[in-house]
Amino acid sequence: MTDPEFMDHAERLLAAVEAHCDRINDETEADIDNQRVGGMVTLVFANASQIVINLQKPLHEVWLAARAGGYHYRFVDGQWMDTKGDGEFYANLSRQASTQSGLSLVFPAAGEG
Repeated sequence: MTDPEFMDHAERLLAAVEAHCDRINDETEADIDNQRVGGMVTLVFANASQIVINLQKPLHEVWLAARAGGYHYRFVDGQWMDTKGDGEFYANLSRQASTQSGLSLVFPAAGEG
């Protein structure tokens, strides 16, 4: 994958996360404050816990840091997959956000790629 291809996919992922946060805030009692600075999005939940998603451009990876730990993702066959085989980005983000917020939150992968 070239640098421009990585940036195209990665920027779409960050934009999708931001859009999903807005939708979740509109449709649920969740109060997710999402802040973007360059290639990093920070999700802050009502209980002050955070999830940080940032781009690792030299590695062509997206990193997710949550209470449960850190995860690294590469774009493979149209999906952001964990480099250690722990699944797909949006499924893990949904799981981590649900755990940290205490609500059932879904960040769907459909439409991103």
